[in-house]
Amino acid sequence: MKIKTADFVISNTDVSKCPKEQLPEYAFIGRSNVGKSSLINMITGKSKLAKTSGKPGKTQLINHFKVNDNWFLVDLPGYGYAQVSKSKRQTFQEFLKDYLLLRQQLICTFVLIDSRLEPQKIDLEFMEFLGENNIPFYIVFTKADKLKLSELNRNIRVYGKVMTKSSWESMPPHFVTSATVATGKEDLLNFIDDLNQQATAQS
Repeated sequence: MKIKTADFVISNTDVSKCPKEQLPEYAFIGRSNVGKSSLINMITGKSKLAKTSGKPGKTQLINHFKVNDNWFLVDLPGYGYAQVSKSKRQTFQEFLKDYLLLRQQLICTFVLIDSRLEPQKIDLEFMEFLGENNIPFYIVFTKADKLKLSELNRNIRVYGKVMTKSSWESMPPHFVTSATVATGKEDLLNFIDDLNQQATAQS
């Protein structure tokens, strides 16, 4: 898939105010400072589409971007550490939960994981929530350029072992990405393109 257009449409905290169009949506979410905005900009080829910041917790709204006029990329607030109040974090959790559980246009959620880190409890708990509620998701390992290939593969294997020791029969499907060198861009876009075609065929 080639990205011809990618435009901001709306930001809000109320799922009922999300776009009414019946277009496929793909949500990107992860722990704060996982590199989500940089990845979104890399995927779309728009360097300033999603706002990047050295301060974790920059994204605080549900952000819809229309891509190629036929699907939405949804930038969701990061979970976990963010320099915001406890009450605001609770608000994030509530409208995120509403979006993930109620948004019928949502086709797939991409859960971003920093490939350099050992499995984090908050990431595992979030994926557990998705699994328990039958919300389709893929893992996206970010910042792969920061590791040697052997280290990257080892960390992914460790992730698989941790997940299968808990409640997962196997590790969910995953992508490996780097916003710096565009690793994984074509794989992600081709995957989304395939799902878009399936959605069109079923409509």
